[in-house]
Amino acid sequence: MFQDNPLLAQLKQQIRENIPKKEGVIRASDRGFGFLEVDEKTSYFVPPPYMKKVMHGDRVTALIRTEKEKEVAEPDTLLEQSVTRFVARVKMFRDRLNVVADHPLIKDAIKARVKKGLDEKEFKEGDWVVATLKRHALVDGNFSAEIIQKIAAQEDHNVPWWVVLARHNLAQTEPADLPEWKVIEEEELPRTDLTDVPFFTIDGAKTKDMDDALAIRKLDNGWELLVAIADPTAYVAEGSELDKEAAQRAFTVYMPGRNVPMIPRTLSDELCSLKEGEQRNTLCARLHIAEDGLLMEETEFFAARICSHARLSYDDVSDWAEHGKELTIDAGVLAQLPLMKAMTEARIAWRTKHALVFPDRPDYDFELGENGEVLAIHVEPRRIANRMVEESMIAANICAGRVLGKSVGYGIFNVHTGFDEESLDGAIDLLKSAEAPFERDEIASLTGFCALRRWIDNLDTRWLDGKIRRFQSYALMSSEPGAHYGLGLDAYATWTSPIRKYGDMVNHRLLKAVIAGKTPGERPSQELTEHLTACRRLHRMVERDIGDWLYVRYLKAAAGTDKLFNAEIIDVMRAGLKLRLQENGAVVFMPARHILDNKDRLECNWDNGRVYLDKTEVVYELGQIIEVKLSEAVEETRSLIAKPAVALVPGPAPEAPVAESAPADSSETPADAAPKAE
Repeated sequence: MFQDNPLLAQLKQQIRENIPKKEGVIRASDRGFGFLEVDEKTSYFVPPPYMKKVMHGDRVTALIRTEKEKEVAEPDTLLEQSVTRFVARVKMFRDRLNVVADHPLIKDAIKARVKKGLDEKEFKEGDWVVATLKRHALVDGNFSAEIIQKIAAQEDHNVPWWVVLARHNLAQTEPADLPEWKVIEEEELPRTDLTDVPFFTIDGAKTKDMDDALAIRKLDNGWELLVAIADPTAYVAEGSELDKEAAQRAFTVYMPGRNVPMIPRTLSDELCSLKEGEQRNTLCARLHIAEDGLLMEETEFFAARICSHARLSYDDVSDWAEHGKELTIDAGVLAQLPLMKAMTEARIAWRTKHALVFPDRPDYDFELGENGEVLAIHVEPRRIANRMVEESMIAANICAGRVLGKSVGYGIFNVHTGFDEESLDGAIDLLKSAEAPFERDEIASLTGFCALRRWIDNLDTRWLDGKIRRFQSYALMSSEPGAHYGLGLDAYATWTSPIRKYGDMVNHRLLKAVIAGKTPGERPSQELTEHLTACRRLHRMVERDIGDWLYVRYLKAAAGTDKLFNAEIIDVMRAGLKLRLQENGAVVFMPARHILDNKDRLECNWDNGRVYLDKTEVVYELGQIIEVKLSEAVEETRSLIAKPAVALVPGPAPEAPVAESAPADSSETPADAAPKAE
């Protein structure tokens, strides 16, 4: 009777049009329901049946209904879908292909088919794949996907690496090698023969792509430092297919236990690598450093051919410098190490006083077995040998920034503006509340920013440091010279890692033009600098994601035991705390319910960076070191869950104030009560 009734359909449409609507983003939960987030302060409950039509992150228009005296949102129109290309695992239902997205908040299986050219029989339960969403339930009535790539079988030992690289759409292998490599003739660029100079390299024991070598001698008023950098631009022509490939990759991808190089390994690990006893083409800088650590303006860039006289490791040089361990190496190299140590200490002292020095944080090295299993995680502190190389490279990059800024006017510069303009007011409000002796205009300047960072670094607590960093901007790549507030420098242009950074290859070519007296190449485009900036952030995410996976596998045995870990609070969120284990660098999450299972008494306040009991008592704060235990290690979501080593046992909750009621009889009114108005 009601089937295909146009009047009824029209009536339903009119009713629907009169229902209030809101636009927002779907935020799913792990319990089936979700929320429509309209803005920071407004959200509406989305019941589980309605969540079947949408995915976490979708932007939709929703009907706002009242059900059981509660406002709920029913997704109505899809404005922007959050999922298009995604990583998933194969799930078989009645011998039919389905996929389950590798996402903690997207759990339902999606019907799937393989794209043309793939064989459906090759896909088994649990295999890892890349898929694209072809149908959306809010538009088409149901979800469906197309499998476009097989990443790995579920039993593949390399799953963490291959899955993360595929998720971020990055290559798993090096660029294609050439059958023969020839040095590009550069007639205007004569190379000075420095093969007799006792250059040396300091790297990790397993490093193959060695791109910097050093030599130093004492002067009456300081030191002369020679920095020689591998020169892949001697083999890779600008605009060639390999150059375009390197630009697209932007960086070598470094991951626990392995890397994917930006250029073929024949170049990065062999022909360009500054191996001991092998002659190599390099780009060099001659720097002069005063006794007090000041980097002098006089700098010479030139092309040279060098030969490394010694391949040293960070640990061996540090053991020599810190513990007097004997080094059996070339005498000419050994004689330079005390000079390197003295120069490094002078530079650190100068930068600490006049610029900024990054705080010491250890590196964490994963020791892996043949099948990718984590055998151990080693803490590698920043030792004196690391600082020798670091200070030499920073000095060389400062000089490149000076030369490119003055002689060319452009290049690839690392720029950090301190605080963005829109963040300054929030930053100064925070500093005023902490009684910091700084004004708004002051912290907006390079000098003032440096003074602020030095003042914060001398505080006893790390709370203000954690809070102020929320207002700081991110470092960017720019073709324009600009200050790097994070280092406290007027300009900074890296050229010391061209084997692994495309921006450094660009700067090599510009510096070569300056040396040869030629007109430099074109200014790097905004598209390129934005691409380099995005890739740098992406590669950090890759390293973090694989690390999270390996940490869960390694620490699974400790979950649910009484093993204690010291952990630093690195973020306070409404749902709990994020912490870093100092023993191995793993990041863990402590839900608020593990601190105190009474949400009315506990408040995790992101704005203040603190956790409060009963609104006033500070229980935890940013930067604090606490003892924790691991309660769960969930490989499916790559998450580690922690709880306090010592449970919080609060006293009785404060009694809520009781509202006073009017006396029943005027005779009971206190004598000093105000008389009633007549």
